[in-house]
Amino acid sequence: MEFKQGHMKPHLGIAALAAALLMLWACPGFGGGLPITVSIVPQKYFVDRIGGDLVDVSIMVLPGAGPATYEPRPRQMAALAKATLYFAVGVPFESVWLPRIEAANKNMRVVHTEMGIEKIPMAGKEKHGILDPHVWLSPPLVKIMARNILAALVEADPGNKTAYQENYDRFAGEIDALDVKIRDIFAKNTGNREFMVFHPAWGYFAKAYGLKQVPIEEQGKAPGPKGLATLIDHAGARGIRVIFVQPQFSQKSAQTIARDIGGQVVKVDPLAYDWLDNLYQAAQAFEAALK
Repeated sequence: MEFKQGHMKPHLGIAALAAALLMLWACPGFGGGLPITVSIVPQKYFVDRIGGDLVDVSIMVLPGAGPATYEPRPRQMAALAKATLYFAVGVPFESVWLPRIEAANKNMRVVHTEMGIEKIPMAGKEKHGILDPHVWLSPPLVKIMARNILAALVEADPGNKTAYQENYDRFAGEIDALDVKIRDIFAKNTGNREFMVFHPAWGYFAKAYGLKQVPIEEQGKAPGPKGLATLIDHAGARGIRVIFVQPQFSQKSAQTIARDIGGQVVKVDPLAYDWLDNLYQAAQAFEAALK
């Protein structure tokens, strides 16, 4: 398959249309397929790819929001009464809200799409025993998630098993192709393998491709003056000139470090819908920053 090499800024009208569509996606009943709710936007992409026109997927964590402290809106909780399946992924808000989500519809099956994945400690939070929930940013792990999604769809709608299987096979092939392309990108780099991020969302990605993320965030907060000084010294010593941020978090600390090291701030979004292209673009951005 072909992945886009450039990054075009969408026309304002197109961007607004895309935002409107994502808001519609967050509301059940938009389509006419099997009603399904997912926790985050990338999961919608996975279910859409495997379910195709046979599914109608809504999102719990609305676009632009973060899944750490998100609180579902009352209309979202009420709308769960229509859902046949709920695909969880292990993000923090689920620890509080999943029991309430299950209680909202006793006939709805909750599927843990991260089941079978061995989680790693969250970078910068190892001593607190916090496990990294960002499993969807590693192609090999998304293959596991996709198999879990396929199994749940077939069980809920066995009459369309062939269609689900064919869609899964096609998607799995594209995941494998992406994995090969990303490995090729980083195979050329024999020097520095560290990249600096504000929020440590890229641990599984880094593990899959032999990289190391250096987080700015300290226990969910921006670092103090001493922490900032340490990070600036580390970036200078390691030749780090790019600080990666995601739209859901403040960029103030990243901008401070970038200014002091003569570098720049670059956005990468771990919660974008077009997962295949987004991960490929992120890999290119990380590789460029390692040079």
